[in-house]
Parts: sequence; structure tokens; C-alpha cells
Amino acid sequence: MNSRLRHWREAATLLLAAGTPARPPRTPLGAFDYELLLLQRSSRSGFMPSAHVFPGGLVEAADFSADWLGLLPASPRCGLGLVKPPPLGSSRAPLFATDRERLGSPLPGEVAFRICAIRETFEEAGILLLVPGRGPAAGSGPAPPLPAERLPPAAELGEWRRRVQEDPACFLHLCRRLGCVPNIWALQEWSNWLTPVGRAGRGGRRYDTAFYLCCLEERPPHTAQDDREVTACLWSSPPEAIERFKSQEIWFAPPQFYELCRLCNFSSLRELHKFSSDRAVEGCERWMSVILTASDGYIQLLPGDELYPEDPDYTGEKKIIMSTDKKVEDLMKEGSVFHRIVIKNINDFAVYVNIQAKYKHMNPLMINSDCPDYNSRL
Repeated sequence: MNSRLRHWREAATLLLAAGTPARPPRTPLGAFDYELLLLQRSSRSGFMPSAHVFPGGLVEAADFSADWLGLLPASPRCGLGLVKPPPLGSSRAPLFATDRERLGSPLPGEVAFRICAIRETFEEAGILLLVPGRGPAAGSGPAPPLPAERLPPAAELGEWRRRVQEDPACFLHLCRRLGCVPNIWALQEWSNWLTPVGRAGRGGRRYDTAFYLCCLEERPPHTAQDDREVTACLWSSPPEAIERFKSQEIWFAPPQFYELCRLCNFSSLRELHKFSSDRAVEGCERWMSVILTASDGYIQLLPGDELYPEDPDYTGEKKIIMSTDKKVEDLMKEGSVFHRIVIKNINDFAVYVNIQAKYKHMNPLMINSDCPDYNSRL
């Protein structure tokens, strides 16, 4: 493993958006023609128990197996487009920049992380994001579902799911059995989040996670929790998910809240698909929030915020604690350059951003989860 990543475990997660029939709007942002898949983690989970999350999980050795090269296209990067060099003064995130051949795998990281996200989506939700043959799928719009005739009977598919959960290497065997490959080309690079110091899970678990976005033409016909890691599946538009969060019906962590606020910019699935496809060649910025403790809450500072440290404590070895006796409101009044998530309590988050997004990305709508105004601006 890259020494710069030794404090984290590599992971991949998927923002899975699926088209849905038009229906009356339930939020101030109006109607959305797609929904996102959210999964509720088990209360016994060692990391974010009971939280609603996007499907995903740890990268396994099987995701980097050289055997995938026998199924995927032989072209460079298995047919994935090249990511542009980062802007002057920036560098590609270590998660993506690591030379995987030096670590013993001929499979590029961008391919393996996508395979991981697709495999985990199958394990946790029973959804197979595959394409027939060697890929990539034809067409430039949201991805179509796998033809029903390609799927085995439900009982057999359930048995395959159990086998993949027990041994991730079985996912490749399933693909070979179906004459399909993971639809890595439908997954667009979206963001890269590091678990912050002080927010590690049981046993000090921290993650370096690649976030991908995938747009499907329609919701998959079958979605089911595994009743192991996942206890419930929920399809919801971004603003409706935030409404559920506000009402304490569900809970998600700050990165998920931030990304849902960012997706609130797009009410159309095709707009979202076009934006994510066009933008993905730019790459993304690596983010680790730094926690500032105020007298009445917390602020998660993100890169670009005026209070974000010049040399953040990525490893936790410096034992730096940022705290103040001031209230959150006072800190907001004193500041002028914001990229932060304000946390008053477990279901009261607010995102404040007034800096230019990098990598041609989109800033989130600045939504206060405790306020009905979805267009609040500083």
C-alpha cells in the first residue's frame, strides 16, 4: 500500500441515481425525475451504525485481480477515458495516483475502484450493474438495465450474492457465468473523502473513499437489503432525503449530507448525467474535514475555508485539537471565506460555501437542515 495511505483503508462508494416517473413535488425545490439509493447500515456495524449511506465498501484484492483483464477490453485503462492533469499547484489524489503495478497489480486503480463499487452494490442491494460482452455499453445517456434474459433465476442469483459476500473473488466468476462485465464506464469520478481525525470507527477505522456517480434509465426491478450489513433500502430524491433527515426519520454523516446538497442542483437525471460525464475527465479534489469545536456545536472545515489549516493533521499523530469558546453564530459573523459544514446536533447540519469549486465541479446548495429555506445564501 502507498505509505501516504497507511492511515486509511481504501474504499469505494456509489451515488446511484435512477430515473423515476414524474410525480408531484414534495419539497420547495420542485419535482425531481430521479431518486438515489440509500442503504441503512446495521445497528451492529463498527462504523456509522444505523446510518443511511450510499452503497459501497472496502476494496478487496479480488477487485485488483489480473483475471479481470481477460474479461474487460484490452485497450489502455480498459476503455476508460483519461483524466486531465491536475491544475497548476495541485496533484492527483494519492488514491488515484498510486502506481498499482508497483504494488503487484496490472489493473489500474480507476478500474479496480469501480469494480469494488459495483460489487458492493450487488452484495448490499442485490443490484447488478453489468453489460453484456466485454463492454463498454453503446449510447451516451443514462445506463440501461441489464436485459432480463441475461439474469439467472432469483434463487440462483441469491446464491451467487451469498457467495460473493463470502468471497469477493466470486464476483468475477459470476460475470464470467453471465457473459457480462462490470459496467465501469457508467461510473463517473465524483469526489474523494477521507475520514477525519476524531471520527474513526471501531478499532480506529478510517477510510480513503472514492465516490462515483452512476445514472440509470430506470430503477432496477429488484432491490433488497442483505440483512447483514444492510437492514433497509430507500430510494429518494436528494431534497426528499434531506427532508427525512430533518424530521429525524433517517440519519447520514456530513459527507453524505454535503453530496446530497450538491445533487440538489440537478432536478433532471439527464442534466445530472451530462454534467457528471463531462466533468469526470477533470478528476477531483481530495478532502479531509478538520473539526473545529465551538461552545455550542461543531464546524467541519473543508479545503478552501479561511480557517482550514495550512498543514492539516492527516494522520492524527500531531494530536492537534481545534476549539474555541465562541459560539458557531459568532464564528460565522466574523468569517468571510467559507467551505464548511456547521453541526448543531445530530440532525441539524448546514452547508456554507462561497468559494469557487475546483475541477469544474458544482458547489452544493447551501441548505440548513433545520430551516425550510432551500436557497439560503450568505
